[in-house]
Amino acid sequence: MFNRKESSNPDVFDTLVGVNSVFEGNIETDGTIRIDGRVNGNLRINGDVYVGKDAVITGNIYANNIFLSGKVEGNIESKGTLRALSTAKLYGDILVVSLITEDGSQFEGTCKMCEHTAQDEVSAKSNSKKSRSHKNSSPSIVEQIYDQKEKQVESKTS
Repeated sequence: MFNRKESSNPDVFDTLVGVNSVFEGNIETDGTIRIDGRVNGNLRINGDVYVGKDAVITGNIYANNIFLSGKVEGNIESKGTLRALSTAKLYGDILVVSLITEDGSQFEGTCKMCEHTAQDEVSAKSNSKKSRSHKNSSPSIVEQIYDQKEKQVESKTS
């Protein structure tokens, strides 16, 4: 019933957060997860993430491939493809290898595209990223990259 598949199959999930569920805290798992309810916390998934059209995630998502139909308030880091379907609403920065958006999807933030090998190196270096909404948290990899670029620009103008 919960056999792990290598291909992206939206009908096979290892973990499911149902439509009437609210999950408080971080989720870490190997395998595929589908979110149809509400999650307040980060998702660190060694597999694919499917976010249903009525789902709301307040936190960062780190995964292989992400299929977004619902709302995410947080940063996304994908080692593969981020696919934002027409009902998707994304408020945060993204670091992806591939980005596909459908007409009607909403995105407010910055996007950084990486090669697959560079993405893996970035993921290995950043294992304790937190959502920007938490004041005492460490900056996300996207924030770190922009801070580095900002310092480079400042040093050139000084």
